[in-house]
Amino acid sequence: MEWHACLDEYEKLVIRMTTPRVVIDNAVCPTATLVKVDSARRHGILLDAVQVLTDLNLSIKKAYVSSDGQWFMDVFHVSDLNGNKLTDESVISYIEQSLETTDPDRSHGFHGLTALELTGTDRVGLLSEVFAVLADLQCNVVDAKVWTHNGRIASLIYVKDCNSGSPIEDSQQIHGIEARLRNLLKGDNDIRSAKTSVSMAVTHTERRLHQMMFADRDYERTPVLRQKVDSPVVTVQNWAERGYSVVNVQCKDRTKLLFDVVCTLTDMQYVVFHATINTAADKAYLEFYIKHIDGSPISSEPERHRVIQCLQAAVERRASEGVRLELCTSDRQGLLADVTRTFRENGLNVTRAEISTTRDMAQNVFYVTDAIGKVADPKIIEDVRQKIGLGKLKVKELALVYDEKAEREEQAVGVGGAVLVSLGSIVRRNLYNLGLIKSYS
Repeated sequence: MEWHACLDEYEKLVIRMTTPRVVIDNAVCPTATLVKVDSARRHGILLDAVQVLTDLNLSIKKAYVSSDGQWFMDVFHVSDLNGNKLTDESVISYIEQSLETTDPDRSHGFHGLTALELTGTDRVGLLSEVFAVLADLQCNVVDAKVWTHNGRIASLIYVKDCNSGSPIEDSQQIHGIEARLRNLLKGDNDIRSAKTSVSMAVTHTERRLHQMMFADRDYERTPVLRQKVDSPVVTVQNWAERGYSVVNVQCKDRTKLLFDVVCTLTDMQYVVFHATINTAADKAYLEFYIKHIDGSPISSEPERHRVIQCLQAAVERRASEGVRLELCTSDRQGLLADVTRTFRENGLNVTRAEISTTRDMAQNVFYVTDAIGKVADPKIIEDVRQKIGLGKLKVKELALVYDEKAEREEQAVGVGGAVLVSLGSIVRRNLYNLGLIKSYS
């Protein structure tokens, strides 16, 4: 480590003491790579660690988190999306360097782009209208993520000027973009004001989407169209003896699940002191011992209910509803407007989208349902593929929304409850070993 010339010896010592220490071990576990992190505790450090791992599309199958006094320790059992241990030295080196830095902010390659933030009432064809307006305003969409939940939509879209290829900085042009999009999002009967903003700020896209939907209070709304067969089970109880609130989450396992939950707890100003995360088959069991940032537990029934609502929403926002369609083709002006218009004209609703452009190639993912939130007719999907191009638009994942599946998952709740009790025992035993409690029985 190179030291800045103006640092004195005390400042160097503080940096050494507070810089996270990372160990990556491939020998201990036969099925996963262990990533061990210990550091001085600060608000958000767990989220920083989870964010690094999930940004690499790594799967976290188990994790143990413990905070003893002012020190933070955690162990993640990770693998790639194929279930393999990490063997690529460049990936391992990147993880070590990223987790050891004291500055967690990362640009994610969005420098030189203008960020558009949109929230409003979702409706069939809305995304098509948004992309049509941007094309009309000479905005080239380079990257975007779109989430919908409980009748609301949030989108973070990164654009540049079509003519110059530069970020959009002219204030008059920015005001025009904001006004057009705001009117579009309001529609005819939006009882809440739609929100749009344009900035040059660089942020972590998925964390920002959680913040936007949280600010929009999507967690308070009742689903109108969709049937949630994978709704998470969340419980919150207080452990009065130790001053903790204990949060249990049981749901279907998926990538980035831990990030979504920890992100929400962090942005709600809760600190995770201890946690146990485990997965079995396709189920995930997460247990967190939390306090407010001021050291107090959850203090009222309304607050407890709000935590449950917010965590359920955090899990559901990224849920993959509908048919997954992948578009890979040469990028061009108006491509997204044309593709999403074809979806709209055939009665398909986009529930989630991930847009990216690499070397003039568009690599886009859309999750689509029919107009009322049910599984789209395969014949309609094939018609859409014919119109867009069979070689360009491919079906990668069909929705699994069946009554039999729902019944199986309802039966699994009882088993999951027993596993959560077991996880609680593990955490209490760890606290006992650290001398923080007198008994873990």
